[in-house]
Amino acid sequence: MEDWIRSLRGIILDNLRRNGMPLPIDRAICNRWTSGLAEGGKRVLYTSCMYQLAPLIAKAVDLLQKVGASSGGLRARLAAAGAKLFGGLALKPSEEETRRAENILRNIAAMLAKSGVQFGVLKDEPYSGALLYELGFEDDFASYAKEVYRYFKERGVEEVITVDPHTHYTLERLYPKYVDGFDLKVVSYMDLVRPSKAVVNRVVIHDSCLYARFLDKYDTYRRLLDSVGVVHIEDPYITGKAYSGCCGGPVESVRPDVASEVAKIRVKQLSRLSDVVVTVCPICYVNLSRAASGLKMYDLAEVIS
Repeated sequence: MEDWIRSLRGIILDNLRRNGMPLPIDRAICNRWTSGLAEGGKRVLYTSCMYQLAPLIAKAVDLLQKVGASSGGLRARLAAAGAKLFGGLALKPSEEETRRAENILRNIAAMLAKSGVQFGVLKDEPYSGALLYELGFEDDFASYAKEVYRYFKERGVEEVITVDPHTHYTLERLYPKYVDGFDLKVVSYMDLVRPSKAVVNRVVIHDSCLYARFLDKYDTYRRLLDSVGVVHIEDPYITGKAYSGCCGGPVESVRPDVASEVAKIRVKQLSRLSDVVVTVCPICYVNLSRAASGLKMYDLAEVIS
């Protein structure tokens, strides 16, 4: 397993150096959704390419399982030996996956505009570096975070609007610890929009652990659903702030087999309350979707507008 984790670090760092993303992708998938939006400015809508990357992470996890990265022993060592080949591949989402991610981001942009929020976009925005920190590569993260901060400052950015919990936590809670003088204001789109309608009536919410337990957003997306008349079924042991379960995402790149089993358990819990599930994190959506046969899965920005 140590061989694989070392190789994983090499894959991520190599791709960040080459194209500013942690996976070998065509960067065009990150900015296609920005067509027609104003560029630059002091306040920017920053995606960190998370919604576009999420389905590719699922493809990478499937590949890891096939080559035996999670099995340990000889197979894991062979997987590590093949990491350079894996890093050289160009992962591509399906057109359906790309359109879904773009529709989510365009809806967020539209809700912000309708709510009177002025913002620009950055067509070459870099990845936040969240995965480096989450995998424990702290020194690499500290160095990379300084580069991303410098990128924002060189473009005159003063405020960043985030769209997912991993990027928000990274910028708001981690960057100030690792970047001297960090002074960007970080705000979630959920704190700015005022939706007027919804496409579903009754749901169960799968909470992001970062939003619910570390960023104090547990009630934020519930209030948004309330504002457009969406009933969310609650149970203290399934959707409670203290007891709601994990999607499996945190271990998917090192133990995809464990991540899969965790997702199955979580889907079974959620299905007791509703067959319509709303997520607020693209990683949660991908992990749960792989185990959610029979359930309808949505991102919050697919439900409200």
